[in-house]
Amino acid sequence: MNHIELTPRQSTILDIVKTYGPITGNQIAEKVNLSRAALRPDLAILTRSGLLGARPRVGYYVTGKNPTDLIASTLGRFRVGEIHSIPIVVRENCSVYDAIVTMFIEDVGTVFIVSEGSCLEGVVSRKDLLKSTMGGKNISDMPVTVVMTRMPNIIVTSPQESVLRAAQKLITHQVDSLPVVDAVQVNGKEKLQVVGRFTKTNITRLFVQLVENKE
Repeated sequence: MNHIELTPRQSTILDIVKTYGPITGNQIAEKVNLSRAALRPDLAILTRSGLLGARPRVGYYVTGKNPTDLIASTLGRFRVGEIHSIPIVVRENCSVYDAIVTMFIEDVGTVFIVSEGSCLEGVVSRKDLLKSTMGGKNISDMPVTVVMTRMPNIIVTSPQESVLRAAQKLITHQVDSLPVVDAVQVNGKEKLQVVGRFTKTNITRLFVQLVENKE
């Protein structure tokens, strides 16, 4: 249970339900000398986290589930294609200067480099672009292909991959986003077509939506 931080009141409520559950909200309120309305936010947090369950006409009970397991289950249930963002891309003939402008206008940390048909050719990060500006080089004439990371050194995900697996890739490889790709045939060769962008923000937004849907 130590994977989430509970307030003293929430810990007390949890202990009460462990001892007396199943127990109604009114009965919990009596034991802590508070109104049912005052406890409502705490009970909501405990049920949304999965620590408590609730049944009509029965009351609250301890689920015995670990919050970490519940998070993994949630992320494993959703697919990347359900939550990814629009990809921010530039063409392979783009200059480093144009890539920098695109990055700051779109307010992203990574830009994907694509060829005709939105096929993935490379990825460029803020760090890559910062390095390219050092040494007094003319970044307006420098092709972005000079500084980008190329395949097969790009970590990608697909619309069918679980959000959990994609999130693990973000953490393991310490990147701020992954290109979401589909395999396509171009002139008899298999290419990766960029169809989205998967980020930590997508994961955060998913959890916010899940909580809001329960309110």
